[in-house]
Amino acid sequence: MENSSNLTSLPEEDSRNAETAPHGVTKLPSAFSSKPDRPPIQTSSQKYAPLDWSDYFDQEDDVCIPDSENVFHIYKAGTEGPVVFCLHGGGYSGLSFALSASKIKEKARVVALDLRGHGKSSTDNDVDLSIETLCNDVLAVLKTMYGDAPPAIVIIGHSMGGAVAVHLAAKKVLPGLSGLVVVDVVEGTALASLIHMQKILSSRMQHFSTIEKAIEWSLKGGSLRNIDSARVSIPGTLTYDGSRKWYEGLSEKFLSCPAPKLLLLAGTDRLDRTLTIGQMQGKFQMVVVRHTGHAIQEDVPDEFASLILNFISRNRIGPNGIEIPGIRRPSSAKP
Repeated sequence: MENSSNLTSLPEEDSRNAETAPHGVTKLPSAFSSKPDRPPIQTSSQKYAPLDWSDYFDQEDDVCIPDSENVFHIYKAGTEGPVVFCLHGGGYSGLSFALSASKIKEKARVVALDLRGHGKSSTDNDVDLSIETLCNDVLAVLKTMYGDAPPAIVIIGHSMGGAVAVHLAAKKVLPGLSGLVVVDVVEGTALASLIHMQKILSSRMQHFSTIEKAIEWSLKGGSLRNIDSARVSIPGTLTYDGSRKWYEGLSEKFLSCPAPKLLLLAGTDRLDRTLTIGQMQGKFQMVVVRHTGHAIQEDVPDEFASLILNFISRNRIGPNGIEIPGIRRPSSAKP
């Protein structure tokens, strides 16, 4: 057995013996003396703390519909360019578009609406979510905001909001409609999903002890993947009831819209036969956004914003259009 007096001293021992070192002899620093500080541990309440809408939008406002009790809440961003009017999905709110709005507003104006029964909007019947009522709501908001001469408008609809956007475009009653973007909803898969919707909704947690717990649940449950977007949008969400009327005939209505059209999907399995034929005939632009969930605008907000701005630029939407480097505009496109 070796004598402990012959063993090399540890750095800590060198440090303790520094005072006894001979004069003029430089002692090497301990290997532990320059270790990096451990980053502070972030608690669950800090990690999932809500973020304020004002970090992404410029202002919020209430649109009071004349001769009614209906007041619709909107979030606005940007001062120039065409209006990108955003309709969220069922159970979401206008804040679903918060992170992407902070990018889109660099080239266009953004208006994100809280639909009836969602967010901060208040109506005479918050449980009436029929497609006819929701379409009339959107028309009333646009009429109140812009009168009979609206600016160039691109309507973006996610999920249930996509169905509303398609039905609205198919009515051909909005003179300013210059573009239609539908996010991850097509007729075939939407109708099939309604069979399972009630089961899914009934299994969702209805009560949370804190807002942070609700945000955490949405991320760990897989409904959202971007933590910052969840921290903005989840506090204003509500549950909802499904309806087959939202989606019946949706594909034909989408193709019938004369404005330029963009379909964003999270996977090609969502494409039904009618849209497959229409896409092969070049009737609309389609982009499959990989590595994302159903809420594309929340999971990859920067990529989503780029796709929207490229769509606006390519189709010369607005009186002067918008310039995006590297985007070629077709000569047949109209403002």
